[in-house]
Amino acid sequence: MKTFNLLLSSINDVKDFVNIVSKYDFDVDLTSGRYVVDAKSIMGIFSLDLSKPIKVEVHSDDCEKFMAELDKFIIK
Repeated sequence: MKTFNLLLSSINDVKDFVNIVSKYDFDVDLTSGRYVVDAKSIMGIFSLDLSKPIKVEVHSDDCEKFMAELDKFIIK
């Protein structure tokens, strides 16, 4: 499992993020405060507080390509 933080600052960022995540078979969860949602659910993501960084949990050990695609959203 891989964990990192990202920031989705616009509606287009959320759409792009969901399109990327949906291409992969493994599960990805987003956590904001005490809420956890499926990263493939656009409605779930919009229920989170997007003004703050969101914790991402990738349930796969082979996710380098996935991480590379999400690079523009990841907080370093």
